[in-house]
Amino acid sequence: MGWIIGLCSFMSIFLVSWWFLCKKKKEDNRVMMKNKKKKGKVPKGNKGWPLLGETLDFIACGYTSNPLSFMEKRKSLYGNVFKTNILGSGVIVSTDPDINRVILQNQGNIFIPAYPKSIRELMGENSILQMNGNMHKKLHSLLGGFLRSPQFKARITKDIQQCVKQCLATWTHHQPIYIQDQVKKITFTILVKVLLSIDSGEDLSILKREFEEFIKGLICLPVKFPGTRLYKSLKAKERMMTIVQRIIEERNGDNKHKDCVANDVVDVLLEVNKGELKKMSENIIEMMIPGEETLPTAMTMAVKFLSDSPHALSKLVEENMELKRNKSCSDDYTWTDYLSLQFTQNVINETLRMANIVNAIWRKSIKNVDIKGYLIPKDWCVVASLTSVHLDAMNYENPFEFDPWRWEKIEAGTRNNCFTPFGGGQRLCPGIELSRLELSIFLHHLVTTYRWVAERDEIIYFPTVKMKKKLPISVTPLTLD
Repeated sequence: MGWIIGLCSFMSIFLVSWWFLCKKKKEDNRVMMKNKKKKGKVPKGNKGWPLLGETLDFIACGYTSNPLSFMEKRKSLYGNVFKTNILGSGVIVSTDPDINRVILQNQGNIFIPAYPKSIRELMGENSILQMNGNMHKKLHSLLGGFLRSPQFKARITKDIQQCVKQCLATWTHHQPIYIQDQVKKITFTILVKVLLSIDSGEDLSILKREFEEFIKGLICLPVKFPGTRLYKSLKAKERMMTIVQRIIEERNGDNKHKDCVANDVVDVLLEVNKGELKKMSENIIEMMIPGEETLPTAMTMAVKFLSDSPHALSKLVEENMELKRNKSCSDDYTWTDYLSLQFTQNVINETLRMANIVNAIWRKSIKNVDIKGYLIPKDWCVVASLTSVHLDAMNYENPFEFDPWRWEKIEAGTRNNCFTPFGGGQRLCPGIELSRLELSIFLHHLVTTYRWVAERDEIIYFPTVKMKKKLPISVTPLTLD
């Protein structure tokens, strides 16, 4: 009896798979015939298995030491632009910097944001990632203006310095320091202060704990049954929403913010989304991602790369020691002091190029578009792979070598297509300068306070970039004459 049930199950699976394959082939033929008379051609590729597509291969490559192998294999077969199916979506992938630039620069009239279902589920219907048109432009402009204001810059520089110094002061040479954990204490604390004006306390602790659970579902299978990764992340988001919404409601009931300069992002959002508390709460939680993932990852990778590059570390120490000698006390430092450290900025550029914290940008075409002979049909998703461009030998000599000096030879305005760690176009991250400032302050105080030796560790690239052992180091306090 058992073998009969097994045979029936196998036949059912076979018939369903056959039906999906026939349907996919019919759909592909229909699209190809429809666009046959067009100048460009739909990129070649393989959509893989029904439902799963090539997701398993994509994820498996992410857990290896060469996450680009998924892209490289398909580039060798189909060229710099190819089609595939990953994370539940049929997509066209571009590893061409010129095509990526067109994708990043054309918003609304050709491409609109489109992300995997797991990301859409987590971010919610009010997601800034999904936002488009005039509302996005207005919010982006207001946030950028707030982050560039002289009052904010002066205040946040002191806040970051204080937070970094407090964190470093807790380090001891008697036990390993796990960099990946330590930098999150800095970045999440600072970002929540920028967003909500929250200082250390119960709310901050709960938000940090729940956000760590929330972020785990950013890249996962879009299944939200109880016990699944997406379900757990959504529950964590609900608990965060309770705290954030309470804070916004309290602020909304206070009329003071209406007549004053914005002190944080909540004040900015109250001007844009008056009365839409749920929408603002989701926006705030979404903006926490840099404090838990992107920025601390960049800091961790910078320490990793410098640990493996004594020559670069020595040059960085020299530059930062000179700045420290020119300052009578920590209160003398300004935003521009840190950003004027040229080699430090080169180290940051090289870290962002190699670490590729934001590895790709997802968009959807709203009409047929021909780019460099490739046709991207209407309603297709397109992925601009930033990682492939940053690590392509055609764009950078010895791309897997950490070489901050390469940025002395690269003119800022000539290689924009090949260096896009913060995206581009109208959706360029408004917090670029703030991120670079935090990195600069952290590196400055680290190299002028300690010498360290890092233990051997490996980089994991999926679902997000991180160190396998959290990058443990042993520190020795620096004795200054």
